[in-house]
Formats: sequence, C-alpha cells, structure tokens
Amino acid sequence: MDRSYVVKIDCKDEKGLVYKISETLYKDDVNIIANREFVDLHTGKFFFRAEIEGDINPGGLKKELIERLPENSNVNISKRKRKNIVLMCTKESHALGDILIKHYSGELNADILAVVSNYDILKPLVEKFDIPYFCVSHEGLDRDEHEKRILEVLSGFDIDYIVLAKYMRILTPQFVKEYENRIINIHHSFLPAFIGANPYKQAYNRGVKIIGATAHIVTDNLDEGPIIAQDIIRVDHTYGWKDMQLAGRNVEKTVLSNALTLAIEDKIFINDNKTIIF
Repeated sequence: MDRSYVVKIDCKDEKGLVYKISETLYKDDVNIIANREFVDLHTGKFFFRAEIEGDINPGGLKKELIERLPENSNVNISKRKRKNIVLMCTKESHALGDILIKHYSGELNADILAVVSNYDILKPLVEKFDIPYFCVSHEGLDRDEHEKRILEVLSGFDIDYIVLAKYMRILTPQFVKEYENRIINIHHSFLPAFIGANPYKQAYNRGVKIIGATAHIVTDNLDEGPIIAQDIIRVDHTYGWKDMQLAGRNVEKTVLSNALTLAIEDKIFINDNKTIIF
C-alpha cells in the first residue's frame, strides 16, 4: 500500500497525451494498475486518472509530467491511504448513522475523526461508536460567531473531507473557502419546487411520483454545487407523506455513502460546475 498512488491530471486536450503520460511513468519504472481518461468535447479539456505502483518521488514525477503536458495543466499525485473525515449533523440520524455503521464494519477506507453538531441530540448515538462528539450550539450567536467556534473545533484535526450528514445550517462563503472542494452535502431532489419545512408533505400534496436525493460539493451557491451522485425511487398513491419521507431518507443515506466513497477513492474531478467521475 505504501507504494500505491493515484495520479489525476486535467489539462487542455491535444494529441499524444496518453502516450506522453504513459512514457513518463514507464521511464520512472512505474507500474500502471488501472487508468481511465475522458475528453470533454465542449470545453476541450482532457481528464486522466491512474492507479500506479512504484518507488517514486511524487514531487519529481509531478514536475516531469507538467514539463510534457500543455500549459496550465493540473497534476495531482497522492498516496493511496485512509482519508480523515469529520461529520456534521443536526437532528436527523439516518445519514449519520449509516456512515457510522459502515465505518464500524470496515466498509469505509476512512477514519472518522469527530462529529460536530449544533445540538446534542445525536451525542448518545455517536458515543456508542467511540467517536468524539462536539456540540457547538448556535443559540444566542450570529452565524459568523457560530461558524468561528466550529472552525476552532475543526482546526484541531487534519481533515480530508467534511460530510454534512443532514447538517441544517447554511454555511457562509468564508467557511466554504476554508475547506474548498472538500465539503460534501446531501439533500432531497425536490428542490427548488418544495422549499422549507416538511418538503415530503408538500410533495405528497402535489402527488409526486418520484423521490430522489443529490450529493454534491458545497459551494457558495446553496445546493447548486457540482453533483457527485444521485438516485431516485418511484412512489405511488398508496404512499402517505410519512412513507415518502422514510423512502426519501433511505435514498439520501445511500447517495451520500456512494458520494463519500467516490471522494475517498480520489475518483472525482471538478469540471466547472460539473464533475467527472472515474
């Protein structure tokens, strides 16, 4: 595992890129375990991801690749390792609980460093898994002061990703910038049709036939960041709004778990406000 790396490249497309990359890796005695590439014909951008093995100097290899690629190429070489994640939640337990169980059973190649919430409701659940729980109440605080206190907690950890497991507070641009492209959120896919309290009851009253969920990278535009994963289930007239809510929560936890796995495995490229998933 110590000799295993992931190489991610995005750059302007031109002829011979796969050859140049492969030749450079070959010269450095690197074994390519798996690789995929994609060209966005609309933007003219080339994306490449490879899993490699070898005794390499990541900085030196990165420099060699950049020298052979077009100007302004992005090259990232990261060691394949367990990621460090922090979960944030409010009152709902389904998304949080699903990730905790997957972590407990060894299904996630990640370590949950802590759970942070603005309520203490879920503390007993989290403590069953021997994971630190930090309650940072928002009561009596403006948004900036509340986030400042959360950032103080987070600063004590080396974090790869923050997962908003139904954290029901809007993050400020300052917070998002602090962990740019490293915050993953989940929301129901009724937006923007059913906004606010009890969207499932609103959907029931409209007779919707599809329930979905979207996991995405958090940006300054609420719920409009690059989409990582989505899924749906079909419902019919036999579903009451509480049945629809239960079904929706099942979709949410599955989609969030899938998105987190993709992030942990370094399979996500951000392409403007979209993602390339390998």
